[in-house]
Amino acid sequence: MIRVISLILFVGLSFAVTPQSKTDKLKREQKKLEKKITNTKSLLKQVTSNREASINELKLIENQIQSREALLKVYDNQVKMADVYISEKQEKVQALTKRMEKLKAQYKEMVLYAYKNRNKNGQIMFVLSADSYYEAQKRNKYLKSVSALHKKQAALIIQDQLKIKDEIQAIEIEKKKKEETLIEKRLEREAIEIDRGKKMEVLEKIQKEESILLAEIRKNEIKKQAIKKKIDEVIKRELEEIERKRKEAERRRREAARKNGEDVSSTTQDFTDQSSEGKISSKKFQNNRGALPWPVTKGSITEKFGRNQHPTLSGVYTDNNGIDISCPSNSQVRAIFEGEVTSVFTIPGSGKVVILKHGNYRTVYSNLKETMVSKGDKVSTKQKIGTILSEDNSLGILHFELHLVSGTSTKSLNPALWIDR
Repeated sequence: MIRVISLILFVGLSFAVTPQSKTDKLKREQKKLEKKITNTKSLLKQVTSNREASINELKLIENQIQSREALLKVYDNQVKMADVYISEKQEKVQALTKRMEKLKAQYKEMVLYAYKNRNKNGQIMFVLSADSYYEAQKRNKYLKSVSALHKKQAALIIQDQLKIKDEIQAIEIEKKKKEETLIEKRLEREAIEIDRGKKMEVLEKIQKEESILLAEIRKNEIKKQAIKKKIDEVIKRELEEIERKRKEAERRRREAARKNGEDVSSTTQDFTDQSSEGKISSKKFQNNRGALPWPVTKGSITEKFGRNQHPTLSGVYTDNNGIDISCPSNSQVRAIFEGEVTSVFTIPGSGKVVILKHGNYRTVYSNLKETMVSKGDKVSTKQKIGTILSEDNSLGILHFELHLVSGTSTKSLNPALWIDR
């Protein structure tokens, strides 16, 4: 009988253990997607009616649709989890109900037995017939515990049953809310699909001027290549200067060793991050991959890293050495990690550029109207370093790059994999 009580207590306590971590993860993902959708909505309101802005608007709408589809999946998963919870708890209610029926049957047998063998002095005689005082105490204690134990079993089962029913009712209410929200989100998705269709009608008219669009693309590609070339040249000069200083320091060390009669043999060293501070900075930066803050507080990636298909022209592709982030006009640009300003320069027609050093990593912020830092400045994470360049109060586009320095060369990395998505 004690085993029965222990089992019932265990079953009751097991109801309190739910996959809460999965629910919390879905809620965090839901909030993140809702925030992304809200940001994109605010950006769409600022898009002007010119052709270039219309293409940018189409990219924003595509982002919006993707975010909404991801959000719908989150809600689907939440509804499925609610179904699983309900099913599990119903099974446990059934198990408890069977156990309660078994206890009722035991009670029935006890009542029948007590009725058939009713004797006011029966219990007293059972105690007095013991061989010793100690055994009499045990018999008396046993008689009291038998009745209490059965009552306690029934009370525990009833209590747990009521609790489980309340939990199921709460989950069913939550499920209805999620289903209602899911319907609203689907309707919202249909609405944005309609908006996208309307926008495509406008773009079809623009596409008739295909030659103009192709000319603009070629112009922008030349502009991008000029930016890439300039950035590469600046970083290369920076690395060459670091190498020159290293060689000079090595030469002085050798001369000093020669004068002192010491061994002048030297080991090959990497010219980057020779200080412990530089190595620590690289390690910290790398350890924060996927969790670094955005270079703007509000924005949406409208051109990804690498090769991108043009949103309106079939068979036309563009290459991007970083990512383009559309953001509100006059947005402030911030450092995604602590570091040092190694370069600040201007590219005609493309605004100003700031390059930050984070150990062996470099972050590049292009298309700035104004800068708030100078070469050699130390910056902290999220520190404002400039203002985005935008025309006619329309959206601004930040061109953001990430490079890994290795020896005398650099490798472009996908910034989208490093910032918090």
